[in-house]
Amino acid sequence: MKAMTRFRPLYFLLAFVFAGSNSAVSGALERPNVLFIMSDDHTSQAFGAYGSRLAKLNPTPVIDRLAKEGMLFENCFCNNSICTPSRASIITGQYSQANGVLTLRGRIPPARQFLPTLMRQAGYLTAMVGKWHLKEEPAAFDYYKVLPGQGKYHDPIFRVQGKAKWPKNTVSHKGQHSSDAITDSSLAWLRARDKSKPFFLMHHFKAPHDMFDNARRYDTYLEDVEIPEPESLYERGNHGSVATRGVNDSLLREIGTSVSKRHIKRNMGKHMKVDPSLGDREYTKLAYQRYLKRYLRCVKGVDDNVGRLFRYLEAEGLMDKTVIIYTGDQGFMLGEHDYIDKRWMYEESMRMPLLVRYPSMIKAGSRNNELVNNTDFAPTILALAGVKTPAYMQGRSFSEMLRGNIPGDWRTATYYRYWMHMA
Repeated sequence: MKAMTRFRPLYFLLAFVFAGSNSAVSGALERPNVLFIMSDDHTSQAFGAYGSRLAKLNPTPVIDRLAKEGMLFENCFCNNSICTPSRASIITGQYSQANGVLTLRGRIPPARQFLPTLMRQAGYLTAMVGKWHLKEEPAAFDYYKVLPGQGKYHDPIFRVQGKAKWPKNTVSHKGQHSSDAITDSSLAWLRARDKSKPFFLMHHFKAPHDMFDNARRYDTYLEDVEIPEPESLYERGNHGSVATRGVNDSLLREIGTSVSKRHIKRNMGKHMKVDPSLGDREYTKLAYQRYLKRYLRCVKGVDDNVGRLFRYLEAEGLMDKTVIIYTGDQGFMLGEHDYIDKRWMYEESMRMPLLVRYPSMIKAGSRNNELVNNTDFAPTILALAGVKTPAYMQGRSFSEMLRGNIPGDWRTATYYRYWMHMA
């Protein structure tokens, strides 16, 4: 770590001693709020700030503000690219084989929901709103309002606290899209919360997970635009192990969601009702255009709803008093390698977007190239709240990197293992 940072603890200690007791109490109460925003399958190729082939076509101006005014991480990776395991790593600070959530069937009981438990113990008011996908009741939070399983895009139903046992207490949002309903719910909680405590809110969108069903107001967005194709769209090779390919490549037609006809059960042309009599190239091209426009319409809805959260924080004078973190639960292939999926050990699948804004700590417009992964999220959030990382967490806080300081012993490799290979 840079030498100058070694003197900071002494400097802050002296500041507290000479500031007097009133200032010390005031400082203790001024811990930052933490707003953790996560979208499902929102990959770095679908951000303006990451500068992909889609950046100018589909800007995300609200989310990109976090990069402009904060730090963008170029090399953040998940350790298991599928929804439930990635979320489990974020909540526990542990790799899949340690927290026991290897596949979509995994579950995290309240006793192992380490991050919200420790934040509550530190005096934070905690809430979980949106897609949970960890089976068990999110009882470690003070408040929750979560989708059952994957949840619905339209007319969503939420599981909430109530008199009956989990998961029987539910409320519905008739006539709403899930992105709007989730944001309405977070805003309602923020307005009603106990304002004497700092808050930790996990706001999780369902979008833009397949089947990419956007709010109707976005139906004509990008309607007359041709979406640029990735160079590998028409690639039909597979570079996985026998476990993922099968003997004589027998599994290639059974697993992973392709754009083309390659996957006989799950391909986007089939789901987008492309004429199956078309030749492979034309079929693939039409399927790609149809599904990617729907995906980007969902992203547009996410960006607009993040804007609603920001407007609330600004109106309440909380924007600069809140650490804002935006990420996706993993990467996603937007046609690369002929896939509309995650799972496989391709960079597009493993890389997670990660942007963090907190002006008192982070220099605006910063970019970080160090290797971080989703086991680091919990230790980092805890560090920002003044909580030491417990020994049972395998991740490491990157809070010093938010200040621009790179620890000399930071990792130079990251671990990945996908367990749902069906071998």
